[in-house]
Amino acid sequence: MIWAKKVVLVTGASSGIGLAVAKGAAARGAFVALVARRAAALEAVVESLGAEHAACFPLDVTDRSAIARLPCRVVERFGSLDVVVNNAGVNHRGAVAGRSADELASILETNLVAPILLSRAAIDHLAPGGVIVNVASLAGKIPVPHEATYSATKAGLRAFTRALAVELSERTLHVGTVCPGPVDTSFFGDVAQVPDLVFSQPMSSAEEVAHAVFRVVEERIDEIDVPMSSGKLATLGYLAPGVFRWLRPMLERLGARNKRAFLARKGTA
Repeated sequence: MIWAKKVVLVTGASSGIGLAVAKGAAARGAFVALVARRAAALEAVVESLGAEHAACFPLDVTDRSAIARLPCRVVERFGSLDVVVNNAGVNHRGAVAGRSADELASILETNLVAPILLSRAAIDHLAPGGVIVNVASLAGKIPVPHEATYSATKAGLRAFTRALAVELSERTLHVGTVCPGPVDTSFFGDVAQVPDLVFSQPMSSAEEVAHAVFRVVEERIDEIDVPMSSGKLATLGYLAPGVFRWLRPMLERLGARNKRAFLARKGTA
């Protein structure tokens, strides 16, 4: 794909993976439509990228009417729409029994309902050859206790992506998924609450995940796991759940050690 003058819409663009995608797209010569809740944070990103390359669209992705209008607004601003990156996400960790109904619903609305509705809204606005990239998670392949609802949304997003890809193939539109393991961003929140199992896997950077997003677009890949080694382990886990149950205690011990080391590096041990 030639990125120059293409228009890329990125949700969750004020920080983390979304910000890395926005910066990478702008560096490649694309125009970037930045979406997040915090207007001030988006305006700072526009200032860093240059107003000629980016525009901000502050909104909450759970606002269904705003999401329905968003692709049209982007086309009005830039003249076209070529790539949609559904990246915005939220997580409320802890046992399901300890979370409120509103907290569980917010995970569903942000991580699954919003990308489905934005994909639907974008279909009729995407240019020929356009691409939708959904940022899921390896937790959608191997469900993580204390992140049960989060895992469910990411599994659902993977299923939605695969089915939508078939539906849109005759329109020459491509739909693909990026499934990261743990990523060193502020999305972690309170690291002490992150399950040890998560830390058993290599930590990726936001830029590494963004690179995978660009590969999905450029090479029209169906799905990329980040890192690949963790993806292979996740595949083993759902193909042979008995084997994974046997491995889990060892992985959790490894993860506990890695978590302590991570906290020490961050100065929060």
